[in-house]
Amino acid sequence: MRIEPIGIIHSTFKNRKDTPIQPFRSNKIGRVEVCKKFRDGLKDIVGFSHIILIYKFHKSRGWRLLVKPFLDDQLHGVFSTRSPRRPNQIGISVVRLLRRKGNVLFVKGIDVIDGTPLLDIKPYVPEFSSAFKVRIGWLTNKISKKKVR
Repeated sequence: MRIEPIGIIHSTFKNRKDTPIQPFRSNKIGRVEVCKKFRDGLKDIVGFSHIILIYKFHKSRGWRLLVKPFLDDQLHGVFSTRSPRRPNQIGISVVRLLRRKGNVLFVKGIDVIDGTPLLDIKPYVPEFSSAFKVRIGWLTNKISKKKVR
């Protein structure tokens, strides 16, 4: 499998320990710089309030099948968490799209390390992403209802 990054994500976060755990915990502004050869793919994106960034956890080394996530002190299977220590180090974040300037998107709620390789962008559409009667497994009663954005 060959995956070519389509750009780079810029943020104020220089290392993992300073990075918020999830985008809803961040008010930080970031820049998503799309390679010029993919610029035409940004047509009509400004009509969306939120976008999904798909990226590589480029600072993560190795993987584990059992991890202790930030909201619990118990081991859980990596596929029931959002840990970066995954066999395929792919991350996702939903961020608010503020504006576009050429091949650069300005976003709010960034939660990735500066220099993160961008693999793809998708529009966030609640009707496509929501499910009825959602269960959140071991996270039940661990997630605050408070949103930053």
